[in-house]
Amino acid sequence: MFQLRWVWTRMAGCHKRYVFALFSTALLAVMALGNSMITARIMDTVFNPLQESGVVTQEAVGQLTTLVAVLVGFTLARTGFGYLSVMTYEVCSQKLIYQLRRDLYKNMQEQDQAFYGVYRTGDLMTRLTGDMDMIRHAVCWVIRQLISCTVLFVTTAVTFLVTDWLFALSMLAVTPFIFFFTFLFSKRVHPLYVELREKLSRLNTAAQENISGNRVVKAFAREDYEIACFDEKNREYKEANKTASLLWLKFSPYIETLSQSLSIAVLLVGGLFLINGRISIGTFTMFNGLTWTLSDPMRMLGMHLNDLQRFFASCSKIIELYYAKSTITSRPDAVKPQGRLEGRVEFKSAGLKLHGAQVLQGVDLTVEPGETVAIMGPTGAGKTSLVSLIPRFADVTEGEVDIDGLSVRRYDLKALRSAIGIATQDVFLFSDTVDGNIAYGDSEMPEDQVKRFAKMADVDFAEKLPQGFDTVIGERGTGLSGGQKQRIALARALAVRPSILILDDTTSAVDLETEKYIQEQLANLDFPCTKLIVAQRISTTKRADKIVVIEDGKITAAGTHQELSKQPGYYREVFLLQNGAEEEEAV
Repeated sequence: MFQLRWVWTRMAGCHKRYVFALFSTALLAVMALGNSMITARIMDTVFNPLQESGVVTQEAVGQLTTLVAVLVGFTLARTGFGYLSVMTYEVCSQKLIYQLRRDLYKNMQEQDQAFYGVYRTGDLMTRLTGDMDMIRHAVCWVIRQLISCTVLFVTTAVTFLVTDWLFALSMLAVTPFIFFFTFLFSKRVHPLYVELREKLSRLNTAAQENISGNRVVKAFAREDYEIACFDEKNREYKEANKTASLLWLKFSPYIETLSQSLSIAVLLVGGLFLINGRISIGTFTMFNGLTWTLSDPMRMLGMHLNDLQRFFASCSKIIELYYAKSTITSRPDAVKPQGRLEGRVEFKSAGLKLHGAQVLQGVDLTVEPGETVAIMGPTGAGKTSLVSLIPRFADVTEGEVDIDGLSVRRYDLKALRSAIGIATQDVFLFSDTVDGNIAYGDSEMPEDQVKRFAKMADVDFAEKLPQGFDTVIGERGTGLSGGQKQRIALARALAVRPSILILDDTTSAVDLETEKYIQEQLANLDFPCTKLIVAQRISTTKRADKIVVIEDGKITAAGTHQELSKQPGYYREVFLLQNGAEEEEAV
């Protein structure tokens, strides 16, 4: 039940309105007896005397008119009050979901890379959509119905016992059996809904991965394979859904039979009591008219508990996401630099472990302000991991990383990352215009500035698009070549005028002529900037002030292009391979 307490705390600002809604539900349940009681009054005070005397008096007409007017007024009042109650529930539930979804999304934005390595995208989407809707359904409908059923049953039972205890006991005799079956069902259905929730998450993940990777699927002609995989996940979800539904259908006949037996009890027992003169026709009418207030709550209780179990399963997932905390956060005394950073980057015996594996070890490297440093090394050597330590995408497990003489852990995280421009090797473009993607770091950037940075990155192709820079490109840059996406990503990184620019294999997909142009632009920026460039092309690295070679997580060589190209090692091997010198030596 801790899920209900947690949801209650999240409804801050709506507590009074929601309490009003709960009390109104209870009051409406009590008022549900009113129509039958007024009808019973009409039977006993008007129709029964008229049937006995056979004379229609003015007094009887007056009484009938008064009681009918009361019945109509009571019905209208109950309907209006019910509308107010339902609207209050709806307002509270929508406000809760709006705020909760906003808080969850904000928390997800603050997570580190390790978080997204654990949680699947489809699972996160399920939590933000289906699970949130289940919470709203519970707050707005399930709890209301449970209160209504409980109060309606208890009120009716008390009314019946006060009116005629023997008649009431004969009708209530079946209720213990109904409650027993309902409790048994509730206990068995909970684990089924936990499993059902997991199956839905896997189904959404499979769909999301297939949509994101549709080019790869088509390139390998694996549509049939992906359809088969999706069908398998879909079948598992269907089976889990069917298992949960069939469990209710297994208990439903017993509950329905016992609930409907109340009508038989009214006819048999009530008929005998009426014949024997124990009860009046009005009392019989009231019992008969209120039979549904006993049968419906008992019949619907299982269904509402069914929904409540689904709420518990969904709410547990939401709570888990709500309290997920990033390991990379700003300190309470974090430093917010005034003005631009100088851009001096220093690695001091830096080491990094990821998933128990040593990725970097004993890295000592100093990058002076305005300097351009190229980083080379074999695939998996730790190049990307090294530069990811600067904006704190990951934190060192050994040593330290400093910027301008201060540990990156001392900086305010937002201020630190705002001073760094990054273009990653895995280019991601938003489903927005070319202009919007380039100005992503500053949405107020004038159009002429956007075009200036676009020119630096050689985004000349944008002018040829149907709407120029206002052309909406597809999700992840669908419709653009790899080189075009890389150039937009580079322009986006430059547009924030960073103190430190990190380019992770950013020009690998562009031609040599374009790369030469971009290198010239980077060398002549109109703002001070320290540049760290991860690359595999000698044409990219040879212009750098310093070249660092990383192998197996360690720096094995450092120097200029002229120095390293003459020294035996990884850099010379790559240089000879890319310049065809191996053939010359063989000759």
